[in-house]
Amino acid sequence: MDESQAQKLLQESREKIDIIDTEIITLISKRTDLAKKIINAKIILGMEIQDKKREEHIHMKTRKIAREFQIDEDMLSQIMKILTDINKKEQEQLLRRK
Repeated sequence: MDESQAQKLLQESREKIDIIDTEIITLISKRTDLAKKIINAKIILGMEIQDKKREEHIHMKTRKIAREFQIDEDMLSQIMKILTDINKKEQEQLLRRK
């Protein structure tokens, strides 16, 4: 690979990463929208916002997927915790408005 090819590869890879980043953000938005719907069900069912059993399920599933894709389990778990925290915060805000 010469310098020109390396530059082209770098540019193309960065463009693909930009597309993937947009897709990830779109999925996070969809996940957050679902959390808004979930709070209504939790209210009717008399459930708390925090569901430790569900969070543990997400944690275990994340670790399994991380192993399958050879991704650092701790880092992926941190990302999923952030996503879970975003959803809980959204649910708390919606609950305060009701």
